[in-house]
Amino acid sequence: MSMSTRRIIHFTGSVQGVGFRYTTCDIAAGYRVTGYVRNLADGRVEMVAEGEPEQIDRLVAALSVRMQDYIREVAAHDSPATGEFADFRISY
Repeated sequence: MSMSTRRIIHFTGSVQGVGFRYTTCDIAAGYRVTGYVRNLADGRVEMVAEGEPEQIDRLVAALSVRMQDYIREVAAHDSPATGEFADFRISY
């Protein structure tokens, strides 16, 4: 069994005002992940996802394909999962 991980991902580009957060939640519903997605003041979108690394990888890959016209850069950092999230949602 794989261990859960926490991945903090920052998406840079034209990622605000294009339905990015709603699309992320829609896609995340198909994977065993918890966490949130939110807009940052600097124009990036931040996603914090917890789950098995393979599930997070598949979520990010699906999101990257769906939103490829808007994403310029993706930066990710992994750390141990905290288990603090019950579901995946938009954070404001």
